[in-house]
Amino acid sequence: MKKIIIIAVLVIAVVAFILANVLKKEKGIEVDVEKVQTGTVTQKVTGSGQIRPEVQVKVSSTVAGKILKLHAEEGDTVKKGRLLVELDQEQYIAALERAESSLLSMLASQKKMKNDMDRSKDLYAKGLMSEAEFQAVEASYEAAISNTSQAQAAVREAKDRLSKTRLYSDMDGVVSRLNKEAGEMTLGSQFQEDVIMIVADLSKMEAAIEVDENDVINISLGDSSAIEIDAFGDTTFKGTVTEIANSATIKGLGTQEQVTNFQVVVTLKDFNKRFRPGMSTTVDMITETRNNVIKVPIQAVTVREKDKLEKRPDVEERAVQNEPGSTGSDEKTSKDKKNLKEVVFCIEDGKAVAKPVELGISDDTHYEIKSGLQAGETVITGPFRILSKTLKTGDLLTIKKESKKEKPGTENNQPTPDHD
Repeated sequence: MKKIIIIAVLVIAVVAFILANVLKKEKGIEVDVEKVQTGTVTQKVTGSGQIRPEVQVKVSSTVAGKILKLHAEEGDTVKKGRLLVELDQEQYIAALERAESSLLSMLASQKKMKNDMDRSKDLYAKGLMSEAEFQAVEASYEAAISNTSQAQAAVREAKDRLSKTRLYSDMDGVVSRLNKEAGEMTLGSQFQEDVIMIVADLSKMEAAIEVDENDVINISLGDSSAIEIDAFGDTTFKGTVTEIANSATIKGLGTQEQVTNFQVVVTLKDFNKRFRPGMSTTVDMITETRNNVIKVPIQAVTVREKDKLEKRPDVEERAVQNEPGSTGSDEKTSKDKKNLKEVVFCIEDGKAVAKPVELGISDDTHYEIKSGLQAGETVITGPFRILSKTLKTGDLLTIKKESKKEKPGTENNQPTPDHD
């Protein structure tokens, strides 16, 4: 009798152990889920840069000299035509006087040669002067005329250089930067600016940002933008894309760190008197918006091979690694990439089902689904490691309790229709 009891206890223990393992196995992979919804997907391109005035003038001199006086300080409001800078004029006044003196000498010489020319004509007409002598006098007179013209040009040049020792504002605006002080020298080069100050119209500002070469093709003139300026906290300003560079700005050319960007200019619609040139900004340019489309969370989308539906590693970086023992050739890698297909895993009868999808545009959180899913279906959104590497069609699933609370109607691993 005791043996029977002992055997019965052992049988019950074994059965209990087997049942426990079966039930444990039948529990399935624990996953996060979310309902497929319809809504709006807004595609954005983000760039960072600086705020600058839409119109600004760099005040510099084309003549060299010592700055005697500045008539405006940084932050001053100035009107068009206002005197801004005075340079030392002494050498330019002296140069003008020399040019005027030379002109008087040339005019006197020209007058004398004209009288000689008139007398020579009479003598030549009467046969009292040879042709060679007459031509010599005629040439001297023409040279005198040329010398006078040169002297007149020298006077105009001296006057122009003297006038450039006084610098005036070409526009209404604010002195946004002052680079020099009274007593300093200005180089006065015509080919390289030696900026004394900058006058800007701060009522019209724009954001000059850099955009990656892969994103700039999505941007169009007139795209609306949301502009965040670091100095203004959480405030967002409105703007419009007004310029897109045709030429790239390349940094680190020929190195592994080479970056190719394009400058995009976004004009701010909002005005704030506290805007300052050089403020750091981040701009979100809205390139496309689609309403009432089927969308899923970005993390729900993964890839599998078309024929095997097996996940390639490192999908988030969109890099396909070669299988162990493979040659790693570019040709094989290219074929592998072509063999990949975007999929979303859904729950049907408590099991995972991989559904190929066609993706549209995306925003920060969702993909647009052009085909492959219907609103109301339940898609798997995590965990990432399981979703991206090991999950396959037919795997038994269990929805996490948090998912059940957040997504009513998914109890017992069964999706329910969306009545919203």
